Parts: sequence; structure tokens; C-alpha cells
Amino acid sequence: MNSVLELPFNQLLELQLADDPVKVLQLPAGPQYLNHLGTVHASAQLALAEASSGEFLLKAIGNVTGIVPIVRRLEAKFRKPAQGTLVSSVSVPQGIESLRAELETKGRALISVQVELHDKSGAHTLSASVEWFVARA
Repeated sequence: MNSVLELPFNQLLELQLADDPVKVLQLPAGPQYLNHLGTVHASAQLALAEASSGEFLLKAIGNVTGIVPIVRRLEAKFRKPAQGTLVSSVSVPQGIESLRAELETKGRALISVQVELHDKSGAHTLSASVEWFVARA
């Protein structure tokens, strides 16, 4: 897989690469993403955060074949109500440099990816930490 955008669930959500090259992914605006308050639903935000961490991980691992990444834990804090299009950014996690080596020697590794979501107005709507268990298939 070259991108998490190939996954059927992410296609259903219509996730896209972010227009801004500094960002990772975006969730377009649409009534299908709204909650009872008229703001972007928590589940839509969590899906964007998880997909963004996975997209970052795929790019960081590069061409390593025969591995299976699985989300082990996701912790999130909702900061402000989200309106319209959301974009994600990812911080380079500690241990990313040793991830490939750990996969080679141990056949498995844990890595946590920090994701931040902002809406069209620039409001910081969510902070998340997604912990991935990565193992050789």
C-alpha cells in the first residue's frame, strides 16, 4: 500500500492529501460529517487523526515490505468545535530513526505519532497520540 487513502473506509470518508504540503491529510467540509451541534463529529475527527498517523508512518517506513502496522492505542483531546474542512499535521515522533533497525533486529516495534487537527478558520480542534504496533508479517 502506498497510501492510507487506498483503504475503503478512508475512501468512504473522502479523505484527501492536504492542499498544503506542510500538512498531511484533510477531511473536506460536508453535511455528512456533522453532529447534532452542526460541528464536525468527533468520530470523523478521530478517523482523520488515525489516518494521518498511518500516512506519516507509511512515508517514514518507506519501502520496507512484509510489515503489518496495527493501531494499539489512540488518545485524543478535543480542543475546540470544528467547522468545515479539517487539516492534519504530524510531529516527527521520538524513535522514528531507530524504527527500521528495531524491525530488522526484533521483528517488531512500537511508535507513537502525535497528530494535530485544525479547521478552516485555523482553530486547533484536536490533539491526538496514536500508538502503532508494527511487526513483520
